Parts: sequence; C-alpha cells; structure tokens
Amino acid sequence: MCGIIGIVGHNDVAAQLYDGLTVLQHRGQDAAGIATAKGTRLRVHKGNGLVRDVFDQASMQLLQGNLGIGHCRYPTAGSEGHDEAQPFYVNSPYGIVLAHNGNLINTEALRDEVFAEDRRNVNTESDSEVLLNVFAHELDTRKGLTPETVFTAIEGVHRRCEGGYAVVAAVLGLGLVAFRDPNGIRPLVLGKRTRDGRDEYAVASESVALDLTGFQRVRDVRPGEGIVITGEGELHERACAEPRPHTPCIFEYVYFARPDSMMDDVSVHKARMRMGQKLGEKILRLRPDHDIDTVIPIPDSSRDAALEVANVLGVKYREGFIKNRYVGRTFIMPGQGERAKSVRRKLNPIPLEFRNRVVLLVDDSIVRGTTSQQIVQMAREAGARKVYLASAAPPVRHPNIYGIDMPTREELIAYNRDEKEVEAILGCDWLIYQDLEDLKEAVSGPKQRIAQFDSSCFNGEYVTGTAEDYFERIKHLRSDEAKRQRRAS
Repeated sequence: MCGIIGIVGHNDVAAQLYDGLTVLQHRGQDAAGIATAKGTRLRVHKGNGLVRDVFDQASMQLLQGNLGIGHCRYPTAGSEGHDEAQPFYVNSPYGIVLAHNGNLINTEALRDEVFAEDRRNVNTESDSEVLLNVFAHELDTRKGLTPETVFTAIEGVHRRCEGGYAVVAAVLGLGLVAFRDPNGIRPLVLGKRTRDGRDEYAVASESVALDLTGFQRVRDVRPGEGIVITGEGELHERACAEPRPHTPCIFEYVYFARPDSMMDDVSVHKARMRMGQKLGEKILRLRPDHDIDTVIPIPDSSRDAALEVANVLGVKYREGFIKNRYVGRTFIMPGQGERAKSVRRKLNPIPLEFRNRVVLLVDDSIVRGTTSQQIVQMAREAGARKVYLASAAPPVRHPNIYGIDMPTREELIAYNRDEKEVEAILGCDWLIYQDLEDLKEAVSGPKQRIAQFDSSCFNGEYVTGTAEDYFERIKHLRSDEAKRQRRAS
C-alpha cells in the first residue's frame, strides 16, 4: 500500500505535494519522493524514510515547476530497497515520471515482455517500474502527444496489466496523467480549486490530501478511467477499459485509510461506525446477558468502531491504552521480531481502566496475531478480570495480492484454524469476529453505494483470478524468512 498525489497548478507545487504526502504518510513509511516539471526540465528527489526526513529546505528549493507528483512507499514484496523509491523515470518517449499504488499480479510475464518485445530494460524488482515501461512503450507506439494518444496508451496498459493499481504520472510536453485499474481496487480521487479565475487540479489516494492542499473533492476517478490535465490546467477524461464490476478493496475501509477520507463516495469514518454497530449487534445476539464492564479500543483505527460497540451494548467506552506517536504501524514492520518489539514500545495501558473489570478490547482486524496476543497479555497484567477481544473485520485467512503485503497463508493466525483455536492462541477469554456480510453492509451503507468489494483476504475470492503457481511464488517473496534473507544479503 502506498500514497500517491499529483497536482497541476499555475505556480510551484512542490510545497503542496509535500503537505499532501505528510497526510498520506499512514499509507507508507518506508520511502518518499517528489518529481516536478518546469517546461522540459524534470526534477526528482527521493529516498528512504519518512517524508519529513527525505526532504529538507535545499531539496525543496530545487523542486521547481507548476506540475508534479509525489509518492510515499509501503514496502511490498520485491520493493524494499533503496533503488525502489518512487517516482520512477524513463527518458523515452518525451520523458515520463510515474508513481504507483497497488500491485501487478503478472509482473514476471510483463518483465519478460518489456525486455524481449518492447526492447526496454527494467533495473529494479519493482512492479511499478515494469508498469512505467509498459505505459511508455504503449505511448511510444502512438503518433503525437495529445490527450487522445495518452488515452489509447492507457487502454494498452489495461489490456496488458493485471492486478490493482492507481497511477499518477507526469509526461513532459503534455501534463499530468492519472488512471485506475478497471476493477477500481485501489482508490484515486480527483479534486479542483480556482485561483485568480484559473482552474487547478489534483489527484490523490485519499480525499484528505485534497483537503489539506485546498482542493475541493470533485469525484473519484472511475475504474478503468484515464485523466489528463495539461500544464495549462485543461481537464480531459475518458473511459479506457471495458466495463467490469467495481470492486474496491474493503481492507482500505477496515484499516488503511484515514477516517477523515472519502473514497468511492463512502465516508471511512461512517463506515467504521457502522462496523461497530454491526459488531455490537452480533455480541448481543451471542450473549444478551454479557458481563462486559468496559469497551476499550486498540488505537487508532478501531476507535470509531469501538465507540459504537459501547453504544450498542450500553456500557462504558474508555481509552485504556496510550499510544507512542513516534513508532510506526506494526502491521507494516519488516519482520516478526521487529513487530513484536514494537507493540510494547507503541502502547502502554492505563491500569485504572482495567483493574478488576471485564474488558472488551476492539481492534480493526487481526492479521498475524502478534500484536493482539501481546495486548491481551498487557490487559491481564494491568489487572483485568477477563479479557474479551472483538475484531471489526472477519478472520484474515488469505493473502491480499493487490498491494497490501500481507504475509503468506501459513503466517496468518486464522489460516486453517477456527475461532476457538485462534482464541486459545491469543489467550483471550472470548474472541468475536465480524461477519463478512455485515462488514460489506457496513461499508456500502444504507444507500448501497458499492455493490461489490474485493474481500479476497477474508474469502479467498480474487476478482482478477490468479495463476496456479502464484501463491507459491509470493511465498518466496513475502515470508518473514525470505525478507530476512534479502535484508541480510
């Protein structure tokens, strides 16, 4: 999972790209980069680390231009080194710089195609560089540089690339290009503002990046759609793929997105509140005479759900954990040992909220179980009589293959286990999972804005299909042992 943003203005945009990336930092804390264009001159600065660490005053002053893109990276399999920081650049045709959120599932076949048939070289293991070269080749085979030739090139990308992807790119001599995979798995939002009577545009992974930079959210980029915004601020848009079911990733709403974002016309905040309502109703069905004294969220992304669980149950909601803001999200820590150490560094209990109470801990989801296991133990050590644990999402039993670097099946705590077995491993007195249908209803809401989702990490149904050997191949990329070996080498 990564954060992307692109802006076309009438003055330098580097500072706004920087601000946008800071509010998308939750989508990736591993690397960051900004590219700006001024005339036919392209400037790029990128590196490993947080946005605030990658850029200083000197680097920002060099990033001149009224057109630019930005990226913050979450290290998916095969994209973990210094060389994989984005945006990526190719010189031909015209000069193109590109940033990508998502994951292609036919990367290896495309890599061979790009080299043998397109006569292009890919220097890194990143699927984003492969995607860039596919787009560059498709554009190179068209005559002229116009919005129409770009749209035709995007059609070629959609024909060749499989997976989930949202893309922003700058093409020298034309402007900003953005497009989204035909299933709309990864999010992309379009914004607009008017200054001195002239229109300026932005695209970003989440609407919160538009809010901070003064853009009004216009709409979501449609699945398979291409957007071209010229350097003069002219907007062009076209459907570039045959219609497919719109299936956004439901895990965006569960965990990744900020609650103050709107994605696919759904408020993440309201979706999480409805998750809590559904979860509370399930608890009442299972145990109408429950003995829960207090509902405590595991900060941060479970707060909205936990508050609604408490309202439904009619019990106290309390903040029982204090979070250290200077430790990254444990879900995206590089190894199991590092994740385990980070939990204790990140959270500290308030004993007064646990002592002699039956507490219900609410988390957004349970993936490996490492964090949950330690938090349950922390609650016991803080004096809780009983510790119940509720997940606002169903059991995660399958890898996500569209840009969220979930572990292999064998490293998922719920894989090949029922709820009682997971409950025993976590050490809680009662474990409650959200039902998948309730989760879908919670996200789509009463207006049913979204009819279908990519829920593959819960049900194993992949909307694009997969090759027979795909999961064996990603096992050798994604397992903690494989990552340890790559870091050691």
